[in-house]
This record gives sequence, C-alpha cells and structure tokens, in this order.
Amino acid sequence: MELTPVSERFILHWGEMGTRWGVNRTVAQIHALLYLLGRPVTADNIAETLGVARSNVSNSLKELQAWKLARVVHIMGDRRDHFETSTDIWELFRLIVEGRRQRELDPTLAMLRDSLASPELSEEDAEAQTRIRNTLAFLETLTTWSDEMLRMKPDTLMKTLGLGAKLSRTVRRLKQ
Repeated sequence: MELTPVSERFILHWGEMGTRWGVNRTVAQIHALLYLLGRPVTADNIAETLGVARSNVSNSLKELQAWKLARVVHIMGDRRDHFETSTDIWELFRLIVEGRRQRELDPTLAMLRDSLASPELSEEDAEAQTRIRNTLAFLETLTTWSDEMLRMKPDTLMKTLGLGAKLSRTVRRLKQ
C-alpha cells in the first residue's frame, strides 16, 4: 500500500503522540493506519506499509487487541488474519478512557482507599492524611464525572461539552 503524504504525516504524528501518552510508537502508528484505512488489513501489509518488522507488528497488534483497539477479522477465501479498528472516534475515545482508567486510576483509587483504611494511617502527619483524602475525593469525582460522560450518546456528549465550554467562558468573563 502506498500512503499519501497526508496519511503519512498523520501516522507519523500519531506515533509521536503515542510516545508522549506512554504508548509504543509502532503501536500508535499501526492504530493510526488501521483507523485511516477503515478496512481490514493483514499484518504483512501493515509491516510492508509502515516499514517495520513483522514481529514488531505482531506484538503491536496484540497490544492493540488487549486495549480492544484492534480486532481480528476473517475474509472469505483468505486464511490469513486481517485486523481492523473502529472508525467511530467516540467509540475509540471511550475504549481508551476505559482502558486507561482500568490500568491507571482504578489501582490508584484502591491504594488510596486501602491507605485511608489502614491502621498505619495514624502514623502519618495530619497534612499528609488530608492530602491523601483530598486526592481520593478528587479522583472519585473525576471518575464519576467521566463515567457519566461515557454513558452519553455522542451527540448528547458534544452538546454537553459545548455547554460546558460556554459556561466556562461566561464564568471567566464574570471574574474579570
């Protein structure tokens, strides 16, 4: 497959952004390629198009599947596995937020709750205890809010985000 200059820039940039988000560059580039193509592709085609080792593609596809960002598709008459991703940006956003929450926020929430329930908490000074409680309260509020946002239909979420932006601008103007 030949990439257009715009597709190539998109894929390269997505790979760069992936590294900033803590994701392997190749994983992010493969996801970008699948997203832009919008059709099932074999691992060999991915490796050839991106110029990366087939083993790297296999490992990257496994990671994308673990994140539920890629899935195997079978094509009639072709015994090879093909891979695709959703082309619905909201579905992808939801999957990424849910995955990050499970991997990052949920363990942190559990640790904070365990820390507050621990008899050893009394050994911490009052300010440290307050900071732990405040961190837990903040993360619980954040996850509750994100859960509510993720339950919304995309058009409702877009309207809500638009209203939130208008409200924020209004509040800033009132403070001036």
